[in-house]
Amino acid sequence: MTTVLMISPGYPAEMGFFTRGLGQAGATVIGLGDQHQDALPPIAREALDHYVQVGSLTNLGEVAPAVREVARHARIDQVECLWEPYMVLAAQLREQLGLPGLTVAQTVPFRDKERMKQLLDAAGLRTPRHRATETVAGVWAAAEQVGYPLIVKPIDGAGSADTYRAGSAAELDTILPALRHVPRVSVEEFIDGEEFTYDTICAGGQVLVENICQYHPRPLQTKLHEWISPVTLALRDLDEPGLAGGRELGRSVLRALGFADGFTHMEWYRKADGEVVFGEIGARPPGARTVDVMNYATDADLFTAWAYAITQGSIPFGVERRYNAASIFKRAQGAGRITRYEGLDHLLAAYGEHVAAIDLLPVGAPRRDWRATLIADGMVIVRHPDLGPALEMAQRFAAELHLFAEGT
Repeated sequence: MTTVLMISPGYPAEMGFFTRGLGQAGATVIGLGDQHQDALPPIAREALDHYVQVGSLTNLGEVAPAVREVARHARIDQVECLWEPYMVLAAQLREQLGLPGLTVAQTVPFRDKERMKQLLDAAGLRTPRHRATETVAGVWAAAEQVGYPLIVKPIDGAGSADTYRAGSAAELDTILPALRHVPRVSVEEFIDGEEFTYDTICAGGQVLVENICQYHPRPLQTKLHEWISPVTLALRDLDEPGLAGGRELGRSVLRALGFADGFTHMEWYRKADGEVVFGEIGARPPGARTVDVMNYATDADLFTAWAYAITQGSIPFGVERRYNAASIFKRAQGAGRITRYEGLDHLLAAYGEHVAAIDLLPVGAPRRDWRATLIADGMVIVRHPDLGPALEMAQRFAAELHLFAEGT
């Protein structure tokens, strides 16, 4: 039986499902986190065979001795982490314990966007023109080299947090104050095109599961306008010719970065002329409930599929793409607490059999800060075997379902 040390087994929330997956795959699971065990979500707590609490996962000097003490009493076969901030920690612990998996040197390119693109440039893959810098003067110098429009983003960020588009020097001047807290940024060519994901579960260097989502609209647009309901659409037909370049790019990126086992989440662009361009990649699953969308697209449990892949090298059940599935995230109008929904009843009357999940904040709950979380005030997931109806449903839920908030 494989024993897995799972870093941060209950946070963020979806980590609990991966922790449960390890247990379902037959692994002995030791959790390592900075929460008290009683604070873990039940789905994670019930899957753990043992739990080690430390004061801070950012303090290697505290974490490493605690893990070595565990290793004195129990064999640890693997160290796993699926939350971006602690992936380097996982690699450090693997090296100290002499365990297989991504090393620190292999992990850094998945966290450092500049190093990531340097390696892919060297492999002959198309990336946006890019420069890294730690100073305001460096941003201006990079802008001269990269040209406008451009994107400024954190070197080690995740998703579209602290990411800005500037179409001119004047626009760049206005966004620089918002980046003062970011120690190192990447200044990149803005790629004008459609934006997709390429998500995989791998074992032994082989892709066992692959997924492509399309964003409607691009994430940079959704972070600029509160009224937009972001849609992430998992596509059923990955053999569609327009996706071939992105799939090949994704597999080439995995080879260039030496990724062998686990979940990956990549973003890429398709320009109007058909050229595909790399965006970025993480050695982790997609966030914002996208694994749920992938599950509804396949009628499979990909949390557990990941666990089998990394512990046994294969997945003992089929993963068949049966549906186009889309998540629609809703942002309430107004401030304060949720007071009512509008449009849900007529949409359910029209599409109820194709609605896979509804997870909206209940009436009376305080609305969330839409700038801080893509999930915002809840979501709906729809699915259909045919792309046209799936997209139509997603667009109607985006346009016609409204949440309202009032008060304080």
